[in-house]
Amino acid sequence: MRLLISTGEVSGDLQGSFLVTALRKEALLQKIQLEIIAIGGSKMKTAGADLIADTTSIGAIGFWEAIPYLMPTLRAQSIVDGLLKTKPPDALVLIDYMGPNIRLGNKVRKMLPNIPIVYYIAPQEWAWRLGDSGTTDLIGFTDKILAIFREEERFYAKRGGNVSWVGHPMLDNFKVLPEREKACMELGVDPLNKIVLMFPASRSQELRYLLPTLAKTAYLMQLKDPSIYFIVPSGLESFEEDIRKILDRYNVVGKVIPASEVDRLKPSMFSVATLALGKSGTINMELALHFIPQIAAYRVSKITAFIAKNILKFNVDHISPVNLLLKERLIPEFVQEEFKATKVAEMAFNLLEDNKLRSSIINGYKRLSKELGEAGVTTRAAKQIIELISK
Repeated sequence: MRLLISTGEVSGDLQGSFLVTALRKEALLQKIQLEIIAIGGSKMKTAGADLIADTTSIGAIGFWEAIPYLMPTLRAQSIVDGLLKTKPPDALVLIDYMGPNIRLGNKVRKMLPNIPIVYYIAPQEWAWRLGDSGTTDLIGFTDKILAIFREEERFYAKRGGNVSWVGHPMLDNFKVLPEREKACMELGVDPLNKIVLMFPASRSQELRYLLPTLAKTAYLMQLKDPSIYFIVPSGLESFEEDIRKILDRYNVVGKVIPASEVDRLKPSMFSVATLALGKSGTINMELALHFIPQIAAYRVSKITAFIAKNILKFNVDHISPVNLLLKERLIPEFVQEEFKATKVAEMAFNLLEDNKLRSSIINGYKRLSKELGEAGVTTRAAKQIIELISK
């Protein structure tokens, strides 16, 4: 059985690696010979997939932002097209990575109409709208949707999709945190400092649009309180030098965690953190599961923002998955023109100093955790995928 898994960017590669591990284990239990071919990244390769195209560094959100990655994307698509013609898979699993995966799903449905197509971690269509009611054609080309949110399951089921709720995969990545003193020693930080985590980027565009403002925010915070110390995990190895340069430009006191060390040191980082600042995305859920107060931010180019708002009529109530799921503004968000260092720094100090505000966020996290399901998500997903493709 040959299975093609397609995903992109750092978070997709991570979730893909968990799924590859679970699929290999389930196939072994059922005595199925399973070959996994992947469009993703190094984590999926390490987990045992045959990586045919690396997409972790070519993802972008927006129209203008995607232009620099047009040629690498076309090359990756060409490799996939060749595979579909010469060694067609027996099934396709799509993970997140909305634009490319929607195109791939539609293409495979036309070229190989009889193979099963599964979408795992689907676009959050239940939370955003294009125009009055526009959505993707995801139901039209999938045989199965594995929903990670209850609301997602209801959304697709209502529209006739074959969908089941498996829970949020971040539950499988939950880690018991070390004692703070031990974590400080491992990270080489002073336990008397107030440690603030900064998660600026998993895409190159985010280094440009987010990191300078976050760095200026850090500078303003340290100007007011020198005991604040920043820890900045690098999303990709290629980001590390740029992150250090920008932090130095704004005289931010802190350290950059190399991409190769992030997964190993994340429990210690979460243990010592008083607050987190950063991009909107999967990391918001992970911080919430570990009860760390946070501020989410996002910015795209003015061209992309104009097209999304005025032409596509893109509408979303919140940007952070934490707030989307709870349908309320639990954690502060700063988007586009609102994303200013002075505003973020002011809110950050509110979160550092106002115990009532911190408690309200923590209580919100507790409500959130009840909506995410139970651990064993990737195992449940793998079982359903194996069951579908082995019919």
